Amino acid sequence: MRILARRDPFDPLWRDLEPELVLGDLADSRALEALCRGADAVIHGAALVKARSAGHFAAVNREGARRLAAAAGEVPHVLLVSSLAAREPALSPYAASKRAAEDAMAEALGPRLTIARPPAIYGPGDRELLPVFQAACRLPVLPVLNRTARVGMIHVEDAARQIAALADRAPGRTVALSDDRPEGYGWPELMAEAARAVGRAPRLARIPKALVHLVGITNDFSAALGAAPMLTSGKARELLHPDWSIPPAERAEDLPPPRHTLSGGFRDTVAWYRAAGWLKH
Repeated sequence: MRILARRDPFDPLWRDLEPELVLGDLADSRALEALCRGADAVIHGAALVKARSAGHFAAVNREGARRLAAAAGEVPHVLLVSSLAAREPALSPYAASKRAAEDAMAEALGPRLTIARPPAIYGPGDRELLPVFQAACRLPVLPVLNRTARVGMIHVEDAARQIAALADRAPGRTVALSDDRPEGYGWPELMAEAARAVGRAPRLARIPKALVHLVGITNDFSAALGAAPMLTSGKARELLHPDWSIPPAERAEDLPPPRHTLSGGFRDTVAWYRAAGWLKH
């Protein structure tokens, strides 16, 4: 196994692995060529999930994918870990950059490309969902963004198993990943499960969509000043989108079944947060 990284990945999760390390990033053509040289398959999972502008998203997500595709040469199988958000590129700069990455790699690689579109990924080490569990620990009321929306979810270990299986299959398809509930979850269920995972039962309250949009627009101004907030106006549109479920036509029946239910996966995530000192209660 060979990996591209900007620094030596020192993490307990790597303790049983001894990968060949290629130092560099997606802007380093020589490093990308070294990464791909002689490979049977290349998995591309590097991307920005928050950025100061659409240009920053495009520079990493779209152009990084384009450069990797160019470096892949005659590699018989390249797998792009995209996002379910790429299904709706008009929603946000992030979604647009993920679809653009898919298009760039498809143009360069043709039938040698497989695209995996995971929904929201959570699990040990994830920082993006951490504020939800922190809020569940502290607040008497948890917000519900959209009572009727459906949100797909998958534990990081299940996502990794399904991605690895796709890399071992014949290339040339686009597949959405899923846990055992491809129809997704409602926001009330997600927030209630997060509260149960931390051992609390706060009340749930619907947050007006206009307020979510307002927070996103406000954060757009901080992004213009150099910050990289998560909840921008684009992310607000993603969060409020009514349907991130996964219909049968987008699934693959030949992938490993998920091992984590949402309740078990959330408990596993909270246990890791607490052991790592990220969650104090």
